[in-house]
Amino acid sequence: MTREFRTVGVVGLGTMGAGIVEVFARSGRHVIAVEIDTDAVARGRIHLETSTARAVGRGKLTQESADALLARIVTTTSLADLADADLVVEAVPESLDLKAQVLAELDKVCRPEVILASNTSSLSVTELAVRTGRPGKVVGMHFFNPAPVQKLVELVRTVVTEQDVVDDLQDFAATLDKVPVVIGDRAGFIANALLFGYLNHAAQMYEQRYARREDLDAAMRHGCGYPMGPLALLDLIGLDTSYEILDTMYRQSRNQTHAPAPVLKQMITAGLLGRKSGRGFYTYAKPHSSAIVADAETPSATVPADVTLRDVQQVGVVGTGTMASGIVEVFAKAGFDVVVRGRSDSKVDGSIAGIRKSLEKSVVKGRLTEPDRDATMARITGTTRLEDLADADIVVEAVAEELDVKRAVFGALDEICKPGAILATTTSSLPVVECAAATSRPSDVVGLHFFNPAPAMKLVEIVSTITTAADVAATSLALCERLGKVPVSCGDRAGFIVNALLFPYLNDAVKMLEAHYATADDIDAAMKTGCALPMGPFELLDVVGLDVSLAIERSLYQEFREAGFAPAPLLEHLVTAGRLGRKTGHGFRDYAAR
Repeated sequence: MTREFRTVGVVGLGTMGAGIVEVFARSGRHVIAVEIDTDAVARGRIHLETSTARAVGRGKLTQESADALLARIVTTTSLADLADADLVVEAVPESLDLKAQVLAELDKVCRPEVILASNTSSLSVTELAVRTGRPGKVVGMHFFNPAPVQKLVELVRTVVTEQDVVDDLQDFAATLDKVPVVIGDRAGFIANALLFGYLNHAAQMYEQRYARREDLDAAMRHGCGYPMGPLALLDLIGLDTSYEILDTMYRQSRNQTHAPAPVLKQMITAGLLGRKSGRGFYTYAKPHSSAIVADAETPSATVPADVTLRDVQQVGVVGTGTMASGIVEVFAKAGFDVVVRGRSDSKVDGSIAGIRKSLEKSVVKGRLTEPDRDATMARITGTTRLEDLADADIVVEAVAEELDVKRAVFGALDEICKPGAILATTTSSLPVVECAAATSRPSDVVGLHFFNPAPAMKLVEIVSTITTAADVAATSLALCERLGKVPVSCGDRAGFIVNALLFPYLNDAVKMLEAHYATADDIDAAMKTGCALPMGPFELLDVVGLDVSLAIERSLYQEFREAGFAPAPLLEHLVTAGRLGRKTGHGFRDYAAR
């Protein structure tokens, strides 16, 4: 028989606990909220009143509903008042001893059949359960912050959790208008295990001065559509909280990707905890403010004062594929005369026809006028001769992602192009310095990694090698801004910024599936619902292509030799079997024939 949860207890009225109380009260439940003393109760009440007032202000609740919600909440400082609760959730600070002590006391107070749940985000639920006399009725019930808004709830079962407990809580969570996913008890559960490895990697990139904080964050916002960049998210979560989660996961998993970046410990020791202290990776207007203010690290200008930009008027593009055609369109729409070179007349004609079709779509959607379309097309010239690029101020190579092919193109361009011309490659994973080494002018070579589709995607990664001249990098940045893009600068190493942060996270998700820890559907739901990502990892892998993903992961592993970067065997097996994602109709999921 399914349990009914009419009265729910919550221990702890901090930000998280108050949010959970509000969730239960919104669903019509009677809630008994417990805090350590009257001052803490008063602070919790303020949390609740502020949150509900905000919901009223935004039209999410009526004043009458808010008043009724608050009337369903009783606050107390005595755990004994939870004797009549049908379910109790502890939401005290993330300390194993503290949580275990609270659950042990609840075990004495609550009826034998009552479920005890922990809102821990990283601690072992099993260790908490065995501190009680009812380990089969202890589960993890991990809400996400802010609990009234975030839909995901991770229900964490241990090896001794009774099945009816899981079933009843799953049904209960659905009545709260939440998305419950049931998982086993391991470090970080789904969302934190995947999210914090990615955040930690970003902190390491910053620590190594591989890229500026603004570039790291902009790359993931504009390249992946993430709502926040990783460093800004660490500041929001709190560096101390993030460190504790990473440290807990590392001690359980011994996975090096979870070993906290040393910079986190240094910043915590210095009191730089993120938004709550007014300073973390960024500086804020005041503690708890979201307003970022300029500080010593804030870039003063795109172009250094001692650098003179090179003049760019004529543009050449080598290649006629989807990416090359998109880049031609971007430059021509921005007012540049562009020569596109293909291997045959038919390929050149096909590329130009594709660009015209793309521009026509923009006209139909009202994004482009017919005169602008015609002017854009008039700026594009096709050719099969590399020699026709001799007068270009910049030539962008966008041929097949094969190093030998690219090196051959750069060797030929070196002989043809005028002195001072910038030679750029759009490679997404190959070493830019290899292209530079194929020329006698390595200082003129740079990476310009556009994202697909180039006309729509804002991000461009500007990749400088150890030989790239300062004026070449600066000119590339200024040029991308003229194109209406968001340029970010980084060094020449595997994956640049976006792929280096994205693909280890995707690989971790495959390993999680491979270990039968959770289903692809639950993992995707956890990351979309719990972390507000536009796509779950398996949706994204199937879109990118499993063969492309595997090639990128192999290049990352080859470069960094991190055990955690080694491609998951399941991914390799799917590629071997020809299950490459949407393009073949089969990947992690099966797709209907088009």
